[in-house]
Amino acid sequence: MSQTFQKISILGGGLLGGSIALALQDSREIQLWFRRAELVEDAKLAGFHGATADLAVAVADCDLLILAVPVGAMPNLLSAAVEAGLPKTCLVTDVGSVKQTPHRQLAEILKTSGNAFIGSHPMAGSEKNGLMAARADLFRNAACLLTHDSNAPDSLTKQLEIFWQNLGCRTCWFSAAEHDRIVARISHLPHISAAATALSALKTCAEHGGLSGGGLKDTTRVASGNPDMWAEILMENREAVITGIQDNISQLHEILASLEQGDLEATRQWLARAKQLRDGLK
Repeated sequence: MSQTFQKISILGGGLLGGSIALALQDSREIQLWFRRAELVEDAKLAGFHGATADLAVAVADCDLLILAVPVGAMPNLLSAAVEAGLPKTCLVTDVGSVKQTPHRQLAEILKTSGNAFIGSHPMAGSEKNGLMAARADLFRNAACLLTHDSNAPDSLTKQLEIFWQNLGCRTCWFSAAEHDRIVARISHLPHISAAATALSALKTCAEHGGLSGGGLKDTTRVASGNPDMWAEILMENREAVITGIQDNISQLHEILASLEQGDLEATRQWLARAKQLRDGLK
């Protein structure tokens, strides 16, 4: 598969930004930007080439800019990158978990700068955070959901799709609104369910959690994610998330009624429907 984008600037050295840098640094010119200068030396010692806290250095002559920071921090950071000399020919993308907000908030900045924007969402996160959790193979066989509500040229949409495919991703395209509705069900709702299960299962008997089998740990794994990051994600996509929670509550009411009524067959059918849907996951 052909290679796209030769000089890439990644703004944000967390799990996703660091993993992109690790996957690419032997084949491309990479600048990995950190807001805090004290993290740069640690990154270099850990083997991250091109680490810098100088935004002008990070964006100089780049042809792909990846915003790998929380969605709420993107507008100010992109404005600063433009002021620092971001080339007008550089494609801008992100790795945020919601897409309507970036498309809306970044539109005015991009209108002024002339840069094209395409949304990216690699579904390859982890409950672990930070640069030291980064892995070069993080994106292998992960889905990457792409959005181009901003009407980027076809040539750039193709190049960005190839970029993610070269990292190992399976790519698909959606509108920003479709993206947010989908991830509310397949990502954001599962996180809430994991957190709710952790609260329900452990709040009165946390000392016995170590006696559990794999079910509790598997079901609640993502509840260990960063609360600040996830609170922002859930608020940004709250309308779609609320609908998912309401459906989840309906399912819980259904199984609750079956148990309260002592209805074995209704309980079995409820579990069978869940098994059929879960078994269909690839």
